[in-house]
Amino acid sequence: MRYRVDLRSDTVTRPSDAMRRAMADAEVGDAWYGDDPTVNALQERAAALVGTEAALYVPTGTMANQIALRLHVRGGGHLVVCAEGAHVASTEVMTSAVLSGISYRQIEGPDRGHLTAEAVADGLAEDSYYDVEIVDLVAVENTAGYAGGTCLQLDRLHAIREAVSARSLPLHLDGARLFNAAAATGIDPAEFGATVDTLMFCVSKGLGAPIGSLLCGPIEVMAEARRLQILFGGAWRQAGIMAAAGLLALERGPGRLHEDHERAQRLAHGVEAALPGTVDVAAVETNMVFADIARIGLDPLEVIDRLRDAGIGATPTNGVVRMVTHWDVDDDGIDVALEAWRAIASASRLATTSIRAEEA
Repeated sequence: MRYRVDLRSDTVTRPSDAMRRAMADAEVGDAWYGDDPTVNALQERAAALVGTEAALYVPTGTMANQIALRLHVRGGGHLVVCAEGAHVASTEVMTSAVLSGISYRQIEGPDRGHLTAEAVADGLAEDSYYDVEIVDLVAVENTAGYAGGTCLQLDRLHAIREAVSARSLPLHLDGARLFNAAAATGIDPAEFGATVDTLMFCVSKGLGAPIGSLLCGPIEVMAEARRLQILFGGAWRQAGIMAAAGLLALERGPGRLHEDHERAQRLAHGVEAALPGTVDVAAVETNMVFADIARIGLDPLEVIDRLRDAGIGATPTNGVVRMVTHWDVDDDGIDVALEAWRAIASASRLATTSIRAEEA
């Protein structure tokens, strides 16, 4: 269905008129042969922005992550250390198993979705007794989507880097929303790129492009990544049509992400005012709002259905209602969403009053 205000994800954005024109006019070649000039330009721009030698344009964020994991993990049954609930170990876990035989050692109790250096060091402890568990990689995420879009601070990433380097292991950054983290923290994305061995980011999320992600790293590593892209079925042909939108996303997207964050704050404050105790406003750092309406006795799926009936898109995530702001949601859209939430709150209070009256 077509929502009046679609807050299900920042992946639902529609390409702007400028993107559509750029896509229609894009100079193309055959990306499988490496001669699509627009794809090459996007890869060069992406690498420059995150401070790496090279980048590879792939269809999805999952493919970017899975290529990176395969690059670093030496054999089937070897482990990747990550935070409990990380995207690679939750949404992508079956993909990792099927494509590469990768397993995960998830560190429980992450701090606002992120690992600490101490937890990483513990997670890298050798299996000296049984001598069967082998860790090949540590993966971190920025922002942590499953934790509400929280930001991994650079000083913590540096500390994790030291713990990983002490074991001579690589570090991969799942930076699907890296530019949201950069906008929220004021840290140049290249600072993150300088701290890890590989990273990926999506142009198809907050940056607004319709398709694609970039895997970034050293030249020789990206050469092997390209081989894996082909083996995984991700070879492009005239992909410059999509890459043209990605170039515009990188040019115009980062500078406006603060608007999404400000609207997420408005949404968070409004939902919390309507249904007190459901939103931890202080935890809203970027463009995600989690409403834990089960805490006040409401069913998340029922609330999502009510929002849908009002033309508002939202999704269930770990038992809460998730809403994500993006460039297709303006101030009026936030007003419409809050009106729907206030209607739900009013109906809930009426139902509670009726139940108490019956019990009396």
